[in-house]
Amino acid sequence: MSAPRVVLVGPPGSGKSTVGAVLAERLGVALHDTDAAVEAAQGRSISDIFVEEGEAAFRALEREEVLRALREETGVVALGGGAVMQEPVAQALTEGHRVVFLDVTIAAAATRVGFDASRPLLLVNPRASWTRLMNARRPTYEAVSGTRVDTAGRTPEQVADEVVSWLGA
Repeated sequence: MSAPRVVLVGPPGSGKSTVGAVLAERLGVALHDTDAAVEAAQGRSISDIFVEEGEAAFRALEREEVLRALREETGVVALGGGAVMQEPVAQALTEGHRVVFLDVTIAAAATRVGFDASRPLLLVNPRASWTRLMNARRPTYEAVSGTRVDTAGRTPEQVADEVVSWLGA
């Protein structure tokens, strides 16, 4: 059984995909973004899956992809923001994986993602929705992670430096 070098979790706008790319390059491994993998396998966006089949259908696809990635991927794995809220995913993350919680303030997240239509759970009152999601998810992010890295006001390279340092510790 293989395992990722590191798994990145955090809310929308925390930099999982961007930091993940920098981190993967630094470590000389591939980046596997589970949201992108679901979109590629389905041939449509997450927003379209939400609209056409509903959140439950997307979460089932997400869970299957995340659990597969945790078993088979060997590089950097970036999870979608809500993946950790599924019990099988949270449980799997605590079984020997090196997990980093990329944390961010709502102000920094808003400038990064713009709270647009590609984020289906943030369509109605995006700032209130993001805050509600973060309040619900923060305890789980913290529980499954070995460390927390604040990404607000920092470059992806600075965040990757901190993660590399933690991995080497």
